[in-house]
Amino acid sequence: MTDSRDSSDDWASGTAGGGAGAEMEAELMRLREALEAKAREADATHDRYVRTAAEFDNARKRAVREREELIRGANESLIRELLPVLDNFERALQAARGDAGAAAVTAGVELIQRELLRVLEKFGVTAFTSVGMPFDPERHEAVARVPAAGRPEMTVVDETARGYLLNGRVL
Repeated sequence: MTDSRDSSDDWASGTAGGGAGAEMEAELMRLREALEAKAREADATHDRYVRTAAEFDNARKRAVREREELIRGANESLIRELLPVLDNFERALQAARGDAGAAAVTAGVELIQRELLRVLEKFGVTAFTSVGMPFDPERHEAVARVPAAGRPEMTVVDETARGYLLNGRVL
């Protein structure tokens, strides 16, 4: 009788001749090692991909942050130039308030001053008052130290220029 089994069955079961079984085991071992090597290579490639994607995301975030800082810096420079103008409006108003003939001009200057303050507030600028507050070297710049009756020591008694904050930072 003839054996009707397919030779591929011998390969899968390892029942072919004695030498062939050892060859199949060796081939199987080689294929397993190749599979493990490819799996390690795939893991390394995936790790490089994840790291590259993270680096790209960090670079994108850094570019956005740098652009915002550049805009903020440009805004700060412009605002620093505008603040003396705002202070001059205040000085002009103080001088004109005593003159009854300048009431219309005073009202117009007050309107301009309020509008300028409103625009600056849209960009994060807020004014703060110092008179009557304890001296804070982070916020105040001392011009002179004068005794004031009825006030605690190290209290601001007068201000030569109003203080401003830009997004919480002193200008």
